[in-house]
Amino acid sequence: MKRRTGLLIGTAFLAGLAFVPTTEFLLHHTGPAVGIAHAAGAPDSKSDSKHVDVFHLLTLFGDVFETVRQDYVEPINDKTTIENAIEGMVGGLDPHSAYMNAKEFADMQVQTSGQFGGLGLEVTQEGGIIKVVSPIDDTPAARAHLKPGDYITAINNLSVEGITLDKAVAMMRGEPGTTITLTIKRQGIDTPIVATMTREIIKIQVVKSALYNDVGYIRLSQFTEQTDSGLHDAMAKLKADSKGNLKAIVLDLRNNPGGLLDQAVAVANDFISQGEIVSTRARHPADSQRWNAKPEDNISDGLPMVVLINDGSASASEIVAGALQDHRRAVVLGERSFGKGSVQTVIPLGDDGALRLTTARYYTPSGRSIQGLGITPDIPVRESAKEEVSFMPAHETNLSGIIQNKGGTPNANALPKRDDLPAIAKSIPAAPPANFPAFDLTKPDTDFQLQQGLIVARAMETH
Repeated sequence: MKRRTGLLIGTAFLAGLAFVPTTEFLLHHTGPAVGIAHAAGAPDSKSDSKHVDVFHLLTLFGDVFETVRQDYVEPINDKTTIENAIEGMVGGLDPHSAYMNAKEFADMQVQTSGQFGGLGLEVTQEGGIIKVVSPIDDTPAARAHLKPGDYITAINNLSVEGITLDKAVAMMRGEPGTTITLTIKRQGIDTPIVATMTREIIKIQVVKSALYNDVGYIRLSQFTEQTDSGLHDAMAKLKADSKGNLKAIVLDLRNNPGGLLDQAVAVANDFISQGEIVSTRARHPADSQRWNAKPEDNISDGLPMVVLINDGSASASEIVAGALQDHRRAVVLGERSFGKGSVQTVIPLGDDGALRLTTARYYTPSGRSIQGLGITPDIPVRESAKEEVSFMPAHETNLSGIIQNKGGTPNANALPKRDDLPAIAKSIPAAPPANFPAFDLTKPDTDFQLQQGLIVARAMETH
């Protein structure tokens, strides 16, 4: 695929910035409609017949466009109407292909660059309400003492009820030095909290780490341009803080929606010293690719590893978890991952935005396609005692119009049973007891999956 500018995995994407030419159709006006100019003459092959069908359908599009232009109840913006049509054409292919206008393309580049003007808040949407997940350290939100679990009810005195999460995030981002006021509802406090902050350049903290005795913990929240370098820094800090006594690693990929393919490859390579990491298979064999580990890039010293995943671990996260699992480099613990086994390419369209187009499936080193299947953990452990119902799709199979799982090994997700798990794996409970404390992001002791991961990691030290 000569027009490829960057391979993308997950919900965070980055495109190469080189201009990519696109196929252009010559349109000319034919009275009440817009037609397609093409060479006259009868088709002399099935291929020509297909082209005539395309020309007919494009003429139909022109007819509809001109009818809407002339007869809709109010005047329309031609550019917006065409963009809406393109959105429908591309978005109807599968859940991950999309047309991005110029602003959306710019926003995507900001997201994957790892820094932007804003407040330093991780937020989600719960029941239509914007909820604070966590303020990022040393940011305006942290200095304003916003807390996990706070609900944002208004932005600059405008209610956020009913608006999308994307729009709320866009309202909170802005030029550094500009002020913004959030109205907060906090549990246990009747009076709304009004916090006025000044936006700053925010560097997304995609890598967090902690040391639990002699076990290092590293969390990757997404795969941006900063992820692999941040992982190197975290590993160096853990080794220094443990005074050279680091015995095992827990890599947390839970709720990591993915990101950049090259970063997923780099992270996997940090822990795998040889063999395949991932391969992609495109429509045209010449566009298929394979990435192999480079021994010189490994930074893990062969330390035992546990990888944490859940249904929020998608794409790039699944590439890393799948590679480490296939190579028997790590024990995977948690819940079945999301199951997004496709690759998107961003194709810039000059000043008119870009296409995010599904161009390939990816496969783990053993040849598995996890599309719609996800990664099954070696040790299944639920986050809570009861199955929770989420307003978000739990897995790729819950989305409509997904691409099929094909091209992988038979019984794609049925790896041979592992015979290298530590003995303690058999005694790890599949869910927390009913009296286990409610999960609190600021209290690791309440994170049941993490606690079980630490138990397994410590057992692997001497396994």
